[in-house]
Amino acid sequence: MEGDRISCHASVKKVYERIKEDGITNIWDRYEAQGMGGNPDRRCNFCQGGMRCDLCSNGPCRANAETDKRGVCGITADGMAMRMMLLRNVMGASTYQYHTEQTIKTLRATALGKTPFNIKESEKLRTFAARLGVDTSGTDNEVALRLCDFVEADFRNEYGKHSKIVEMLAPQERKETWKKLGIFPNGIHSEIMRTTSSSLTNVDGDYVSLALKAMRLGVAMGYQSQIVNEYCQDILFGLPKPHKMRVDLGVLDPEYVNVLPNGHEPFLGFAMVQLAREQMWQDKAQAVGAKGMRIIANIETGQEMIQRWEMDNVFFGFTGNWIAQEAVMASGCVDLFVADMNCSMPIDPIYAQKYHFKIVPVSDLVSLEGIDERIDYVPEKAREQAAQLLQMAIDNFSERRKTVLPVTGLPITESVVGFSSESITEALGGSITPLLDAIKSGTIRGVAGLVSCTTLRDSGQDCHSLDIAKELIARDVLVLSMGCGNAAMQVGGLCSPDAMELAGPGLKGLCKQLGVPPVLSFGTCTDTGRLADLLGAISSALGDVPLPDLPVVATAPEYMEQKATIDAVYALALGLHTHVNPVPTVTGAPRLVKLLTQDCKDVTGGVMNVETDAKKAVDAMLEHIESKRSKLGI
Repeated sequence: MEGDRISCHASVKKVYERIKEDGITNIWDRYEAQGMGGNPDRRCNFCQGGMRCDLCSNGPCRANAETDKRGVCGITADGMAMRMMLLRNVMGASTYQYHTEQTIKTLRATALGKTPFNIKESEKLRTFAARLGVDTSGTDNEVALRLCDFVEADFRNEYGKHSKIVEMLAPQERKETWKKLGIFPNGIHSEIMRTTSSSLTNVDGDYVSLALKAMRLGVAMGYQSQIVNEYCQDILFGLPKPHKMRVDLGVLDPEYVNVLPNGHEPFLGFAMVQLAREQMWQDKAQAVGAKGMRIIANIETGQEMIQRWEMDNVFFGFTGNWIAQEAVMASGCVDLFVADMNCSMPIDPIYAQKYHFKIVPVSDLVSLEGIDERIDYVPEKAREQAAQLLQMAIDNFSERRKTVLPVTGLPITESVVGFSSESITEALGGSITPLLDAIKSGTIRGVAGLVSCTTLRDSGQDCHSLDIAKELIARDVLVLSMGCGNAAMQVGGLCSPDAMELAGPGLKGLCKQLGVPPVLSFGTCTDTGRLADLLGAISSALGDVPLPDLPVVATAPEYMEQKATIDAVYALALGLHTHVNPVPTVTGAPRLVKLLTQDCKDVTGGVMNVETDAKKAVDAMLEHIESKRSKLGI
């Protein structure tokens, strides 16, 4: 593995050479070592096909659909593969819901005046509360407390009682479809319990039943976890609005005290920015010989932050996505790595020791071998905890500067970030009519939601994501990017207005007219729900066109972890053409493959497109878009 098989980003490739010289274990070498027969992408055939299970003491079992070889319990290859997929879905949904409940705790504590935050978006608070049927009379704090009470009660809705959140937010056509299929969810806590219990040995071995349960969980997650989470974070920290942001590893300057909030929850990240902007903290940093203190956004916590707050000399910029993590650490510029509830790697303490920085878990979910010091986030203590963290970074600076030779000359560019449903509407002059007109006239052929992680399977970091996005915009498809794939677009230059030169003539003209890039930075993986809400608004504006009939696709060009699997199932439940890469571990389950890639179209309207070649994948997406345009008569 070398060159673009490492990464599409020159900055990461440069620091990788430093890591190799230092003889440090790294994700690229570890990935290659997992391969078989000299092929880094080849794994055990049973595992790659989803035909392996070790859930009970009779296993590990292997299955073979061709010979009807089953697990000891009698489960088929199809049931085995879908059961393991469902368990991954449970893990993803649970993690999304954990984040959401931390957000609600923070909103509640803020409304009670117990955090350093305040309600920034009164209008969003009242609009969202009204959509849910929550009383909007009284002060913002009173409305916020009622909103918290409402959503928390809905999360815990017992089995047999439909979710009020889904009932209030989902398009009518989808609700009718889900009720007909028996996949309209209750409270997400009961859905998680139900799906987990169904995956026990000798409980549910029917791949169709398990797939429907996955979709039901996906619907619960999309509305109760993702939409509630993002909209309440908007209320607290501000609506995403378009602005420029420095990106790539060049944002790391060794002459500054550099603090990196990392993971998916932005609470302490925002608290640290607020504190670091106070002159006292800049003076403290300068007193130990630094030019100042900077908060550098990293991975999905960083995405949450950069979408909402503008850069300055304190909140300086954004590094990239999770595969770049070791390169970030090996840059020799990091003083404090603040690890919240996701995307901090078990290997990180080795890098902390080698490159002399502090790593501190700030979530009770996170534990790293050899790291004893931790500060578990408590909303009411956010300012105090942020101050502790900043002081740790300052105390670390002198040792890091005298013992670690930094990597310098790394690239830095600017991207436009901060697009949301509201800011897109604002850019269009106050309504989505211009977007609809552009679709109807054929100026743009359709819209793609790029919701992706980043992975080394089949290609280097971000390479496949960039190839897919370039193919889409060249064919006049507007791309909304989310998740770690959003960082791929930002660092890869597609969220810059200059990228309109890569777009087809129709999309290029629209970008020039509106002054926007052809790939709109739409947020994190948790913004999948925000995208679904936007599609619901487009459906309504077109006269309640069913979601499956819209000229819209979803693509995950480099999905990686468990949260991505529940996103994909949610997209299928919404009725979307859903492209995924790499090939999921279900190929040894032929009936399940047929269900996902063919039969699902007749169930929810959605279909999974599994294609590893970027051009062929986009060919299929465009074929779908054009068929929907024809059906709509546009």
